[in-house]
Amino acid sequence: MKPINPDTKIAVLLKQDPRALEAIISLSPRFEKLRNPLLRKLMAGRTSIQMASRIGGMNIKDFLSKLEALGFHIEGSGPVPAESKNRETPDFLKDLPPDRITELDVRPEIETGKDPLHLILQRLKDLKPGQVLKLVNSFEPVPLIELLQKQGYESHVEEISPDLVITWFYATRPVDIQGLDPAKTKGWEILLKRFDQKMQTLDVRQLEMPLPMLTILEALETLPPDQALYVYHKRIPLFLLPELAERHFDYRIKEVSDQEVHLLLFRS
Repeated sequence: MKPINPDTKIAVLLKQDPRALEAIISLSPRFEKLRNPLLRKLMAGRTSIQMASRIGGMNIKDFLSKLEALGFHIEGSGPVPAESKNRETPDFLKDLPPDRITELDVRPEIETGKDPLHLILQRLKDLKPGQVLKLVNSFEPVPLIELLQKQGYESHVEEISPDLVITWFYATRPVDIQGLDPAKTKGWEILLKRFDQKMQTLDVRQLEMPLPMLTILEALETLPPDQALYVYHKRIPLFLLPELAERHFDYRIKEVSDQEVHLLLFRS
């Protein structure tokens, strides 16, 4: 096996040894979602061992020890430093008046098996200049933090207890929460002609989040190089867009109404 370290992606572990899946799941109930093949494909490629240990609320040493027992070689001979949970309070939280805080507790959504992403994005869109979102969760939302950072949000995490984590989000610059490039709405008819008779269709309007995004990514994996995927969606899928770029796909978007969006996805 190749050496691993805290930055190694979960997908690499699973590829080297499929037994790593059960080993990781045994570390924390929060990893049970990895049993879902679609969720696993999405998360495993983006989540490192270090990120996963934070999501699972555990010491990274315990995570690595579990993998070492399977035969993985931990890169480096020195001990793995423990992560400090005492993070310095950023300037945007110092002397913050209550009227600038809007709170959102997503634990009820998660407990019922729903994805709270649409609630989070809507609350961020509703923030007034200078306001801060206080997100209440049962774990540190590492992938969300990374994606919102790309959108221009600063964040700060406070672990109150093992099952209570507060994550603060503040826009460091004017943010378009949809993050849509105006150029991606142009040339629609031209591309339809280009991919005439070379197009697959997919309707995700009736699926609950995060299944629309996962289903689209699954379809793109088997899409022939010369074809496009025509998607019927209910909204502009913000978190899908950076995933498309990483997979070397381009896209165009056509907003039909407030409740319907069409996407044309094709290889760059």
